[in-house]
Amino acid sequence: MRTKPVVGISADRTTIGHHPSHVVGEKYIAAIVDGSHALALLLPALGERQPAKELLSIVDGLLFTGSYSNIEPHRYGDEPNELNDANTPATLRDPARDATTLALMRAAIDAGVPVLALCRGFQEMNVVFGGTLHQNVHAMSGFNDHRENKGDSLDVQYAPSHSISLTQGGVLQRLAGGANEARVNSLHAQGIRRLGAGLAIEATATDGLIEAVSVKDARAFALGVQWHPEWKHASDALSSAIFHAFGEACREQMRSKRSKRSKQSENNHA
Repeated sequence: MRTKPVVGISADRTTIGHHPSHVVGEKYIAAIVDGSHALALLLPALGERQPAKELLSIVDGLLFTGSYSNIEPHRYGDEPNELNDANTPATLRDPARDATTLALMRAAIDAGVPVLALCRGFQEMNVVFGGTLHQNVHAMSGFNDHRENKGDSLDVQYAPSHSISLTQGGVLQRLAGGANEARVNSLHAQGIRRLGAGLAIEATATDGLIEAVSVKDARAFALGVQWHPEWKHASDALSSAIFHAFGEACREQMRSKRSKRSKQSENNHA
């Protein structure tokens, strides 16, 4: 009998050489396997070719990852707004991922399957609930530049770069042991503009940008954060707490599904 929950991890569709490929960064896999103590299952970006209902029948939780790509603006009622200068290249899109993750996240939350959404996944969560995005936060008056310097080493890029304020009594504050603030990394150009209906703010940056949300009436764990807790999941206290709590929620989902199957089997043989 399986002792660990299965976590589906969203993949990006990209081209390697001349071949269309579906990829997941190893840091996300490691955080699930070692941080959440779960089995990792990589989910290709195939949209309706793999129905959400059938995928949810084989997983106990879902991790929606960060990505170099951004959600297509038409998904939240906007037009492309590229800043094509030397400092800001044209935004990478991944319509295959959009077609997969947006429907899958909605179905998972409705079905009570635990969800953890990071960076792009966090923005997907907002769009799923009808929210909108700033396509270039750094170009908006009153906001800081939340992008990383891609010329730095990875350790510098992913190092804590600013503070966030945690919402009193929120999910994230409880995971942080009651702390009012935390320091997080920052590697994103886009961010929440209008909060999606049904989402609760869990944290904000010093400039007021929303940094974390939860789903108000979710039947299971449903948290999204703008930063990358997977990078230091084994050594940063808040990052560890996030992946531990997600893993526990996935284990509970696994036990619940097993109990339901057992009862169905008993009824079938009654």
